[in-house]
Order: sequence, then C-alpha cells, then structure tokens
Amino acid sequence: MTTSPVLPVTLDRAAGGPLGTQLADQVRRRITAGRLGAGDRLPSSRALAVELGVARAVTEQAYGQLVAEGWLEGRHGSGTFVAAAPPLSAPRPIRAAARATDPPLLRLGAGTPWIDPRHQALWRRAWREVSVAQPPAGYDDPRGLPELRAELADRLARTRGVDCDPDEVMVTGGTSDGLRHALGALRPGPVSVEDPGYQAAVAVVRATGREVVDVPPLAVPDLRGLAAAYVTPAHQHPLGPMMPGALRLDLLAASRGSGAVILEDDYDSELRYDVAPVPALAGLDRDRVVYLGTASKSVAPSLRLGWLVAPPAVRERVERQREVTHDAVSWPVQRAFLSLLREGYVDRVLRSARRVYARRAQRVVAALGPHGETAGPVAGMYATFEMPAERARAAQVAARRAGFDVPMLADHCRSARRHGLIVGFGGALDDGQLDAALAAMVRGLEG
Repeated sequence: MTTSPVLPVTLDRAAGGPLGTQLADQVRRRITAGRLGAGDRLPSSRALAVELGVARAVTEQAYGQLVAEGWLEGRHGSGTFVAAAPPLSAPRPIRAAARATDPPLLRLGAGTPWIDPRHQALWRRAWREVSVAQPPAGYDDPRGLPELRAELADRLARTRGVDCDPDEVMVTGGTSDGLRHALGALRPGPVSVEDPGYQAAVAVVRATGREVVDVPPLAVPDLRGLAAAYVTPAHQHPLGPMMPGALRLDLLAASRGSGAVILEDDYDSELRYDVAPVPALAGLDRDRVVYLGTASKSVAPSLRLGWLVAPPAVRERVERQREVTHDAVSWPVQRAFLSLLREGYVDRVLRSARRVYARRAQRVVAALGPHGETAGPVAGMYATFEMPAERARAAQVAARRAGFDVPMLADHCRSARRHGLIVGFGGALDDGQLDAALAAMVRGLEG
C-alpha cells in the first residue's frame, strides 16, 4: 500500500482492482467532496508516479480517464487542473465509492488490447477532426467511406499481402458483423469451425441458422457438402499456432474441389513479436477466400469497426443487401478511424503494444511454463497453457481469490476435450497486477 503526500491518495495492490482505476476513483471523490476545487492544479503524472512508486502509465491512465469524464482539464504547457465545472453526466460519488469498496475481478481476457497512453493526443485530435467535418447529406455508402476504403486497401497490400482495390473493400462493424454478412451471401449448408475455437464465430454461424461442424485446429476438413470453413490462420484462437504454408495450400485445394468458401479471420495478425507477420491466406487465392479484419486489437473492441474483402460474387450480394437495409458503420467512427490511420496512430499503438506484449509474454511463460504446455509460440496478447482439468481449475480458483478472473480453455471447446488456462496480458493490466495474478496461479498449481 502506497500513499502520496503530494496528492493525498492511497493505492492498495492487494485490493485486486487496477491501480489506475483506484487512483481515478479517489481523485474523483476528492473533487465531488469539495476537497479539490475548480482550478486546483494536480501534480504531473510523472511526479505522482514517483511518489506512489508505480509506472507512469498508471497515473496517465487515471488522468486521461478523468479528463475524458470532464473532471480534469489539461492546459498546454501548464499542467492538469480540476475542471471549472463538473460534467453533467458525472457519476454520483456514492457509485464511485461503491466501486472502490467492492472492486470487480480483473479479467485476464484474450481480446482487450493494451493502448499506450502516450498516444492519447492523436486519439483526441481524430475526434476533434470529426467534430468539424461535414457529414454525408443522405445515407452512407454501404461499402464505407471511400477515403477509408482506400487507406485500408493500401494497408492490406502493405502489411498483409492482400492486393485489392478500394472498391473491393467493405467497412464492417467488426469481425462478427463481417462474418454475419458473408454467411448471408453464401449458398446453404453447414460451416466448419475450429474446435477449440472462437466462441463469437460459433455463435454467429448458429444465429444464421447454419449447422456448425467441429474441426480440429491445423487440420484440413472434408469440405464436401459445406458452405464454408472458418479459420484463424495467422494465430489460431485460442491455442495460438500459425497455419503452416503447406496446410494453407491444402485448404485452398479442398475449397476449390468442393466449392466451399474459406472465411479467414485474420486474428492477431499484426501482433507478432517472435517473427515477422505472415501474409494472409487471402493473398494466395482471392477467389476462394473471404478476408475479415478488425480494429479491435489495434484500437479498441468498443470502436466496432472492421473490414471485409470478398470474391466478387459474395461482395456483390453483400452490397445489395446492405443497400436495402442501410446497414452501414457509423460515419463518425469511420471518419475518426480514417484520421487515426493517416496520422500514424494505429502503427504507433501497434509498435508500443508489441514491445509490451513481448516483455509480458516472457514473464507469463517463465511463471506458468513449468506447469503446462503451449501449443505453439506465444504471440499476441495472451498465452494458452494446456494442463489437466483439475489443475487448471485450482489455478483459476486461486486467481479469483486474489482478484483476477482467468479464462479456461475448456470453455472454448465443443466436441474437443482439452483443458488449461488462457492467460491474457493486455487491457488495463499493469506489470504489478500481472505478477500478482501469476503468483496466485502458481500457488494454486503448486498447492
């Protein structure tokens, strides 16, 4: 437990909640109680981090959250001050106190990215540009903003080996939304999905009324009679291995022989730090593969933005359906993401994240490697360790007692009988919290 004499706040690492959230809650309470008044200057994030003995990212995260809520305001060249008036939609003090006294479990999930707070200025600039831009007079183009599609086409060619024209790119509300649209344009029939595999993909396939056929990862299914095969070749979710080149060719051959379409979820493709990113499967055969990408891992899942590149027949059917339903991604979101791409925000965030994930991955493997086996090189923002069910359960229980929620591999299985832990190390997690969670899991595994 550490206290700052500069700003009377106390952080308790044993409390289980994120340190940045603790700090933001306490500063917010001091403002609502009148102990910090309008115009009061706060210590710099660097000075406060030194006083509290935490990483500067913790204080920057707390200040950034309070600025976003309207409690604080940054003045260029002067510092951070209490805002002149509280925000109209401010949370009530009693609710903030309740969160502080009963913090939720911190989930070590596999899908929430770590965003370097040093890049917040570019994020704010993007939304300022949206505020002064002229929105479309009528309904949006169902394919997405032309400028954004041009940026995405250039990026896909440059980073994923997918050569396509802007007119071939469609902006979607994320991977699940793109998958839903693609499935609606395919012939009737079941869809194979990796098992264990991505839970959201299974739910989307079933929601369209199609049967799910379970297929082991890194195996070429019999596609005869199927409409499509859903795969995550860049980083199989949740086990982690990358689909080898020979297997990619076999899968494409099976697609050509059966007429089934390959649905490629390019999951975690830009977050490799062990090797250079491998080109997408769609780069090998644009006629057989529907490519699905997302901004969820590079910006935020809540942005709800992705992209789809499909063979002409599939793309045309999706476009016709979206024209009828006016199904388009929010214009402000598209416009903001366009700015984030042009200003280099996405590339900077990815570079920072790769460095952090690479360092954290080593800590995770060092702690849990002796207790379980990984299916392949650890990449992205999580690591999966296979182990007997009772040992995985013991580790999960110990983690929960320490304030952390760790996903189980078995929850991603349907026909398969595989057990273990899926340990995410992205999100708002700091290094101290990661170490505390790992120590708790090790206690459970050794107990």
